[in-house]
Amino acid sequence: MKFFIKKLGCPKNDVDGDYIAGQLISRGLERVADDDDADIVIVNTCGFILPAKEESINEILLYEQKKKQGNLKRLYVTGCLSQRYGEELKKEMPLIDGFFGLGKIDELADSVSNSAMPAGMVILDKAPELTYLAGNSRYVDPACPYDYLKIADGCDRFCSYCAIPYIRGRYRSRRIPEIIDEARLLVSKGKKEIILVSQEGTGYGRDFKDGTDIIGLLKRLEEIEDLEWIRLMYLHPGAVSNELIEFMSASEKILGYFDIPLQHISDNILEAMDRGAKRFEIERILDKIRETSPKNVIRTTFITGFPGETETEFEELLGFIEDFQFDRLGIFKYSPEEDTGAEKMKNQVPDEIALERQDILMSVQQEIAFNKNIALIDKIQKVIIDESKPGSRAVGRTGGDCPDIDQRVFVDGDNLKAGDIIDARVIMAEGYDLIARAEVSEK
Repeated sequence: MKFFIKKLGCPKNDVDGDYIAGQLISRGLERVADDDDADIVIVNTCGFILPAKEESINEILLYEQKKKQGNLKRLYVTGCLSQRYGEELKKEMPLIDGFFGLGKIDELADSVSNSAMPAGMVILDKAPELTYLAGNSRYVDPACPYDYLKIADGCDRFCSYCAIPYIRGRYRSRRIPEIIDEARLLVSKGKKEIILVSQEGTGYGRDFKDGTDIIGLLKRLEEIEDLEWIRLMYLHPGAVSNELIEFMSASEKILGYFDIPLQHISDNILEAMDRGAKRFEIERILDKIRETSPKNVIRTTFITGFPGETETEFEELLGFIEDFQFDRLGIFKYSPEEDTGAEKMKNQVPDEIALERQDILMSVQQEIAFNKNIALIDKIQKVIIDESKPGSRAVGRTGGDCPDIDQRVFVDGDNLKAGDIIDARVIMAEGYDLIARAEVSEK
């Protein structure tokens, strides 16, 4: 039997998808890259915000139609949407063979690999620990030189706009030896860059209450031979210490890439969001990052239209973005999530105002980003090649760019291959992307 996994949502979901694939392959099923070739489809859903829910539901309906037409034998749903709404979805989608919650990988694999299992199963209780993440059972896609490694799951922050703690449960870290084993597996499969993902990278280890922390994990990862780049994602502004900033800035392997979702800068809005940080603390952290190394890159996200956001508070956010000149920035319109504190707040901002504010901020950031790229012309950047095809420019990224969310570098050069980390001179800026030429080393 052949299976296809439709991955939706964040890289943490992608990692879960790889473990599902690994379990199915170990049971004798064949993974295919095209859903048209599959007998079985597993939709790994996202349920974070409304657009993600809608995308997941649309994909499920698409595959349900394929099954109805006889082009698919079995169809399963897992991930955040299944975790949150599995019972309701079962009532509306009777053709689905099973709904499985987060971490229920063994149960899903058992059902998929055994056609005698009853259809319509719903298994949604969250895995209390992360024992389902065991490095050797993971499928590793050889197609690109980077991969994601989940170091923790869940969240204890309970920001007022976010449903993740209710979906994914409390914060649970994986033990360092397990993470190192998986990192070694990825490197043995040719990965040059490992991207550490969780709901909060700075929270790693705090649930152990034994002194384990993110710096200790990073030090162990640095020791892995042939691992060139280590990227840490999702730093909480209330937990970024001077020690962490200095360590990341000085490391030869840990990238000076500071991914810190700030969400707003007005103290009133930050308090309403339950973010646990004030403007002066955020500015101190950002200044420290920039002062410690000019090579450091800061990425952040902001939310427009949060309940109660006044024109004055929006103007404060706009001015902050104009003044600070972020290297990478994303803007999201507030999306009300059921059962969260923000959903129940008064003074909900109309969608059209939130969208207008989002457009204004993205227009400002676009000019900032374009100017930063123009300033890189004729400068040499360290670039990792993600893909290379004969007759076309290789595609890569600088250390300041995460796959899928940041900009790309298109590189001219001979004999470039995926996984190469090269010096490249920027010769042109094209919007958010760069054109570069590989530097030829003198022999």
